[in-house]
Amino acid sequence: QTLFKEKVASTLDQIITEFRSMLRLIRTKNMMLLSVTIVYSGLMLTFYSGVYGTCIGATREFRMVAKGLIGLSGVFIGIGEILGGGIFGLLFYNNQFRRTSAILLGVITHLLGFYLIFLMIPGDAPIASADSSHYKPYLSPSPAVALVCSFLLGLGDSCFNTQLYSIIGILYPEESGPAFGSFKFIQSVSAAVAFGYSNYLVLSLQLLILTIFCFFGTISFFIVEKIEANASELQDF
Repeated sequence: QTLFKEKVASTLDQIITEFRSMLRLIRTKNMMLLSVTIVYSGLMLTFYSGVYGTCIGATREFRMVAKGLIGLSGVFIGIGEILGGGIFGLLFYNNQFRRTSAILLGVITHLLGFYLIFLMIPGDAPIASADSSHYKPYLSPSPAVALVCSFLLGLGDSCFNTQLYSIIGILYPEESGPAFGSFKFIQSVSAAVAFGYSNYLVLSLQLLILTIFCFFGTISFFIVEKIEANASELQDF
């Protein structure tokens, strides 16, 4: 029993130490800037994993194929995630230019996906069923376009996440555990907040929130990338 208590106490001490380190890292300049980008990744996690499938099911024009289309949507999101992760996570892991290029590709694919979703999905789809929806989409909903949007959401999400993992690993090589713990903590909190408002806000407002955080998250990432590049040049000098 004494040995067991010692192991429990040691484990608790390690958890407390890691948690304090995580809180300390969150207060650093780079992590505070990256937190805007991380919040965006959490909001996107909720949108593509929960909200978008609900919107497809609540679109009257998809009624006959809604269940199958929701499943295919998840598959195409996964294809986009795998493709983006393979390209940017493995081939261009430590290249600074490629990191910014990957983020720009993520911005373009997400904004294109948001625009198509805005035009094709009824505005009250997140908060209404197919029978009770009162909004009409601007364009006739198409299953093919819906799957293209799924692919764009997955590809853009992988662009952001792979580059966040890359730059956090470079900025905090000696404290990778607390750093990635901070990343997951911020992402999870923002995803939970998004789940909270997703049942109350119409689609246009949810897309507006995503677009705003996409814009400022991209700027924050570029600032941190520039700071890291300047620090690397000083070390080389």
